[in-house]
Amino acid sequence: MTEKIAIPLNVNGEIREVVIRPADTLLDVLRNELSLTGAKPGCLNGDCGACSVIVGGTVYKSCIMLAVEAIDSKITTIEGLKNSPIQEAFIKHFAFQCGYCTPGFIINIQALLEKHPNPTYETIKEWLSSNICRCTSYEEIEGAVFSVVEKNRGRTSS
Repeated sequence: MTEKIAIPLNVNGEIREVVIRPADTLLDVLRNELSLTGAKPGCLNGDCGACSVIVGGTVYKSCIMLAVEAIDSKITTIEGLKNSPIQEAFIKHFAFQCGYCTPGFIINIQALLEKHPNPTYETIKEWLSSNICRCTSYEEIEGAVFSVVEKNRGRTSS
C-alpha cells in the first residue's frame, strides 16, 4: 500500500491541505478531496479538455497531471471563475448544450484572455481546438468568446 502524504494546494486563492497518494491526479484530488467537481472526467487521457484547470497561469488537463506537481502553484478551477466575463458570455450566447464540457472551455478561454487580451481569430480557433464538445456547440462557444474579446477591445481603445 502506498503511503499517503499531506500537501498544500493553493486553489482559487485559498491554501488547502490534502492527504493524498503521490500518484493521485490533480483531477481526482480536486473532485474527491476538495469537492470541487467543476473539472469533469472525460477521456482521462488528456484529449477532451473537460478537466481543464489553470495552474500557474497555464491551462493543464488535470486528468494527466499529478497533484504533487501543482504544489507551490496557483490553481484556478471553474469554481474560482464565478461570474467572470467569459462565464457570463457563455450564458448569454447559449454556448452549451449538455454543459459537460463547458467548464473546460471557460477555463481554457480564461487562460487565453489572460495571456492574449486581444487574440486573433486564428489564436482563438487554435485555443478552442484543445477542447472537445460532443454536442457541437462550437458556433455558440465562438460567439461567446468573440463577444468578450470585442468588449475588451472596446475598453482598450477608449
